[in-house]
Amino acid sequence: MTEFNCDLHFHGPYSTGVSKNMLIPIIAEQSKLKGLHVCGMADMLQGTWFKHLKENIVERENGIFVDKKEQVNFIPQVELQCSKRIHHLVFLPDFSAAENLKASLEGKAVFDSWGCGRPVVRLSPEELAGKVFDAGGIIGPAHAFTPYFSVYAFFDSVKEAYGSMGEKISFLELGLSADTDFADKIPENRQYQFLTNSDSHSPWPYRIGREFTRIEMKEPSFKELRKALEEKEGKRIKLNVGLDPREGKYHMTACNVCYSKFSLEQANALNWRCPKCKGSIKRGVRDRIEMLSDSSSKSPDFRPKYMHTVPLAEIIQIALDVKGINTKTVQGLWQDFVERFKTEINVLVDVPEEELKEFNPRVGQKVASFRKGWVHYIPGGGGNYGKPVIWDSQEEFEKRGKQLREETREKEDFKGQKTLGEFQEKNK
Repeated sequence: MTEFNCDLHFHGPYSTGVSKNMLIPIIAEQSKLKGLHVCGMADMLQGTWFKHLKENIVERENGIFVDKKEQVNFIPQVELQCSKRIHHLVFLPDFSAAENLKASLEGKAVFDSWGCGRPVVRLSPEELAGKVFDAGGIIGPAHAFTPYFSVYAFFDSVKEAYGSMGEKISFLELGLSADTDFADKIPENRQYQFLTNSDSHSPWPYRIGREFTRIEMKEPSFKELRKALEEKEGKRIKLNVGLDPREGKYHMTACNVCYSKFSLEQANALNWRCPKCKGSIKRGVRDRIEMLSDSSSKSPDFRPKYMHTVPLAEIIQIALDVKGINTKTVQGLWQDFVERFKTEINVLVDVPEEELKEFNPRVGQKVASFRKGWVHYIPGGGGNYGKPVIWDSQEEFEKRGKQLREETREKEDFKGQKTLGEFQEKNK
């Protein structure tokens, strides 16, 4: 068995709002620099993108797919929207299964025009799941908690949404605004495997791989992924890695115009209309989960730990105190780190602090501080991403923490993210 870093959800350039650089050769190159081993194929029912996949991905024996330069592996994947406005993440065995699924959905969706990478299928979640299972695939909720297009935006449980197919659902995708502790507050969710994926619209490593799942498999194939999702006793999902939920853009209940934040009680009293700009207030993931919670977070025995991360480019941006993450300065220094230490994941997790500080004192210190957990967050909401604040000492972290909590309405028991040392100690 081998452990693979997997980002199994993103989009191709024929979906709206996606970079034109989101092409397999670039995705493979950048994923390797990030430290990923397996990626999803994205939007594979869209005709032009399907042709691109066939031209740029090679199928080996045992259902293993790889780009032509053999940089990363791929698993067939697509995101679909059903008639209930829920987004679903679908994995398939091969190209033939994708063609069969598309044929079975003929007349129920438009697939081949521009913007149809995530097609709207005129079927209920139950009916759509049935079609996916008939094609030999796996289906589960995508970004399960966001206030738009998610299972928990419209239903109180996964089983309620999928009806008679509910018992066959094996996983849900957490999304950027939730982590394991949040998701396991809902009792029903303790039976599902959790996937953490980037849902990226850009191939650059501050987006792709910003969330990933470490999975133990014999080989990086659909068959092995299915086993990992269904055979919980084997504990083959080893680690979920992703942003702190407060960095997600729908974490807090907030106005979707001016991003002012509100408690659930305030939003209800205001009839979900912002008093400052008259924009609509959107319920946040945190409050939605609390509505369905049993006031505890009891993860099942098969559940791996969740490790919070911050993209390296974002840490460099903070260290240099510059505005743009895409500046030549930030991206050039990111490239220097990756060339020196092989992958971004190595820099964030594995390389000794002393080596990082010797290479670049300012960035090395911020990475060391991140690892120690000296991080607070200005939480996101209403469609606006949250912002990490990384302090350079324990004293500064503790002194400024109370002030920041008051400014951002955080609970008094917030103590920052778990340190890398604590994380590793609990996982020995």
